[in-house]
Amino acid sequence: MPRAVTIHAPDPITSAVVFASPHSGRVYPPDLLARAQVPERVLRSSEDAYVDLLLTDAPVYGAPLITTEVPRAYVDFNRAADEFDPALIEGASRTGLNPRVASGLGVLARVVANGRAIYRGKLPMAEAERRIGRYWAPYHRALEEVIAAQHARFGSVLLCDMHSMPHEALAGHPGRGPTRPDVILGDRWGASAAPGVVAAVEKAFTDHGFVVARNAPFAGAYVAQRYGQPSRGIHAVQVEIDRALYLDEKTVEPLPRFEAFRALMRSVVERLAAIDPGSAAAGGGPLDLAAE
Repeated sequence: MPRAVTIHAPDPITSAVVFASPHSGRVYPPDLLARAQVPERVLRSSEDAYVDLLLTDAPVYGAPLITTEVPRAYVDFNRAADEFDPALIEGASRTGLNPRVASGLGVLARVVANGRAIYRGKLPMAEAERRIGRYWAPYHRALEEVIAAQHARFGSVLLCDMHSMPHEALAGHPGRGPTRPDVILGDRWGASAAPGVVAAVEKAFTDHGFVVARNAPFAGAYVAQRYGQPSRGIHAVQVEIDRALYLDEKTVEPLPRFEAFRALMRSVVERLAAIDPGSAAAGGGPLDLAAE
């Protein structure tokens, strides 16, 4: 069975940044494979595949990294624990559904890429509650504890919630063509991070040649909403990277240029880990070395 959460903690911690990869788990539980009506390769299309491997050097630069082995098709950590889809889970409430849940992307996904149904029938509520207790709760408990420790240590903290997006997600983006974005930063339209902090994150990418846009089509979901409290010095930015830069989306396998892209991301991670969110939020400049 997959591990719910792993904290890769540097010793010593010198960065006020936390990196998290909630959607790159790829250990598929036997009960999911037995119930699924689509093959594992199709289930894998919902992964932010190998994003965790792009972040492995975060602890080298003094920043904690939080990962999970749990695949998104089994539990989605970027959803609230009660975002149950009544079309999938027996006894789930049919009132107050947000668009994500209504489209089949609740905390337990009903569909994967192109709206393909994962299961033949519904899941019992007891199964949904079991997954929340065994996987969702430990992941968020660990994330909350790491953020709190960082906040106590540095007085401010930046959570980089790292994801990848399907290339086709930007097909209708106004910046398509030579300026089509490679990266979308989501700060919930300013609600989850201070402007100076988002500017620092953006600069870390643009200085490495990435084209960056903000909040459309991804403004940040549950993690940014729950943890981002810029008035308290807790900043959360959702980072979406175009999968086509490093991944064959049909086979869900790394492209031949994966290692070169990984080296580029290693340099980006180093720059991100150097952000002092307190100084950046106060207008002290987009990049200030947290350890100096």
